[in-house]
Amino acid sequence: MSGRIERRFAELAATGRAGLVTFVCAGDPDLATSAELLAGLPAAGADLIEIGMPFSDPMADGPAIQAGNLRALKAGITLAATLQLVQGFRARDDATPVILMGYYNPIYRYGGERFLDHARAAGVDGLIIVDLPPEEDDELCLPALARDLCFIRLATPTTDDQRLPKVLVNTRGFIYYVSIAGTTGASAPMVEQVRAATTRLRRHTRLPIAVGFGIRSPEQAKEIAAAADAVVVGSALVDQIGAALDRDGRAMPGLVESVLDRVQALAAGVRTAERAAA
Repeated sequence: MSGRIERRFAELAATGRAGLVTFVCAGDPDLATSAELLAGLPAAGADLIEIGMPFSDPMADGPAIQAGNLRALKAGITLAATLQLVQGFRARDDATPVILMGYYNPIYRYGGERFLDHARAAGVDGLIIVDLPPEEDDELCLPALARDLCFIRLATPTTDDQRLPKVLVNTRGFIYYVSIAGTTGASAPMVEQVRAATTRLRRHTRLPIAVGFGIRSPEQAKEIAAAADAVVVGSALVDQIGAALDRDGRAMPGLVESVLDRVQALAAGVRTAERAAA
């Protein structure tokens, strides 16, 4: 399963460009709309897809993704439904890597071993569990790796050279660099700081480096793509979903098309970036 992530980054490297990683919350604003949106992401230019597992207390996320989580929960989306959503996507697309991102509490309640088995069967390729540090690798990371599921870690501006090897030791697939301190959807990252950070990370790992947090426009995506192996955009897309709902929180006509149009514009930005030598 994890081979999809490796293959996709190898393909990107062979073409000399960075990738676009898109994030949406599973079931936001409802299961049918979410499934339609996921189905359209690859053709719109998403090279990898992160799917948020809805949770009532997403502490590392900003207002946009918090709202997306709450909309999904209000629509009745569970972890089981999230896995079914992935399974439905995988039935149509066997190439695009899918990463589940979220918090450990829903997984713990579902049952860790059971979750990993079901995730693998559904076609999940990797996990980003933001509140499980390396010190807790026995809990979920090592069992995930044993099932050929990538366990993807976050590195931040405060992850120093002493801490970084611990973060990287069991990381697989890629390293996700959080370009700014704070929650998702915060201010835009400074390109020179990102360039310096990716240069430092490359001294410690050969894994691809994806950069996210605060990237909203094609211009920003293009700038970050010059220094990174992939650009992650989430809050901007979840905001776009929220803006296309009626007063009752239901999807208005054109929601999926408007989000996919934005993905297409972001992908165009990423694909026209002049890459720096790794």
